[in-house]
Formats: sequence, C-alpha cells, structure tokens
Amino acid sequence: MEIKTDSNILPKKKPKWLRVKLPTGKKYTELRGLVDKYKLNTICTSGSCPNMGECWGEGTATFMILGNVCTRSCGFCGVKTGRPESVDWDEPEKVARSIKIMNIKHAVLTSVDRDDLKDMGSIMWAETVKAVRRMNPKTTLETLIPDFQGLEQHVDRIIEVAPEVVSHNMETVKRLTREVRIQAKYERSLGVLKYLKDKGQRRTKSGIMLGLGETKEEVFETLEDLNSVNVDVVTIGQYLQPSKKHLPVKRFITPEEFLEFKNYAKNLGFRHVESSALVRSSYHAQKHIL
Repeated sequence: MEIKTDSNILPKKKPKWLRVKLPTGKKYTELRGLVDKYKLNTICTSGSCPNMGECWGEGTATFMILGNVCTRSCGFCGVKTGRPESVDWDEPEKVARSIKIMNIKHAVLTSVDRDDLKDMGSIMWAETVKAVRRMNPKTTLETLIPDFQGLEQHVDRIIEVAPEVVSHNMETVKRLTREVRIQAKYERSLGVLKYLKDKGQRRTKSGIMLGLGETKEEVFETLEDLNSVNVDVVTIGQYLQPSKKHLPVKRFITPEEFLEFKNYAKNLGFRHVESSALVRSSYHAQKHIL
C-alpha cells in the first residue's frame, strides 16, 4: 500500500502532533545556563532539537565533532556543505570538558562526514571517546558514526574504543537513498551495521525518517533489513524540511501509523523501538544501553 502523497504540494501547516512545548524544568535551566556561559557546542541547541528539555532532564546530550561543514550534500540535512576547516586536535579535550561541566550521564557523539581526510575522521573519533572516558569515567557513550565509505579499518577504530552503543543511520528506504543521501549507498550502510555486529559490538542502532515519499511496504522492508543484520535499536521519526533548498516534506505521518511501524518493529524482535513524529536519533538514548 502506497502512502498517499502529492509530490507537488508541500504541507503548509504542521499537524497538532508536531507542535512542541518549550523546554522547562530545573535541570534544563541549569544546563542551558552552563551551555551559554561556557559557549559549549551541542547539537541539542544548534539543531533546535524538539526533545532537548526532556533529554537534558535525563542527563543526556549530543555533541558534534570534526567541525560544522560536511563534505557531503544530503538533501535532508541542514549542516553546511563545502570544504571543511583543518582538524582541531584539541577537540577531544574540549568535548570531554563540556560533558564534565554539564555533568552528563550519557553522551551521544556525532559528526559531519569528512571524506576529505585519509582516515575519514576515524582517528579523531577514537581520540574523542578516549578523552571522554578519561575525564568522565562514569559517563556512558553512544557514537552516531558516518559510513567511513565502508572502509573496515576506520570502523575498527570505533570498535576498539568500545562505546556502549554504536549507531549509523539508514535515514531512508532503499529506493529513495540516491535522492536523499546523494553520496551514500543503502547496502554500504547496511554493511557497516553488519560488520559492527560481526566484530562483536554489543549494541548497534539505526534510524530512518518518514515523510519523503516512501511506501508502507518499503518501511517494513527497511526494518526487516536492519533486523537481518542484528541491529538492536531502531528510531523512526518525521522528516522536517530544514529550508526551502532541501527536499520537501511529501507527507506528515500520523501517530497511528508511527504506532503501526513500532509494533511491526517490536514483532521483528528489536530490543528498543522509538517511533513517533518528534523522535530523533538520540531520543531516549540513555535507555538504549540497557
């Protein structure tokens, strides 16, 4: 069954289930003050995440490494594309210090793609995990990694530093991958997730966005593919257009449909499933280590 859509019509008004309450609470206020005071760089704030207040209240935050300019130009992503600046080798200590200042219990690390580097940024990834471990030995970690062009020696660096969770997002269904993730490949991303599990990574995770023109059957197929490579955790959320230059939203998925996808994934055997309109990759991340 195809999800009904008119590709020439961009929804003008977000439905009520996408309306976000402003973050509140003592913990959020404290962390917001620290972020502003020390000029800490979190994806939570720079990406205006709708779940920021809830996650911060749980002691979870997401940090991006390797700069803020990506070598790829994915049609869904609001990160700048271009020639990145030189690697800042002080960044691992800066990230670790930020986590310590914020007293983060569970940190999610992510990055831009750095196809301009011989190691694809994997050395910086490993050094950042090591620095966080040294300065914050009680903090658990999730690494939301790029595909490293599928090169095993770079993925190995992540496995060697043993984060509690390693995540790599499929982002969309197979048919739409070339349009949504121009320089990525569906099978390559699936291969990275398989390789992680085959090499002994305890907990793997992936995520997809809906509303880009996929069919229900294609979502089911993607979930089956992820299950076939023993992914433990899957997140399913609504795609929202960052700007008019990005891919349009073809359709807003209803809460009932998100529940159907959640039930389907749970029946396949995933350990954790997050499926609703406002779900993002790091939503309830602290629960995914269990």
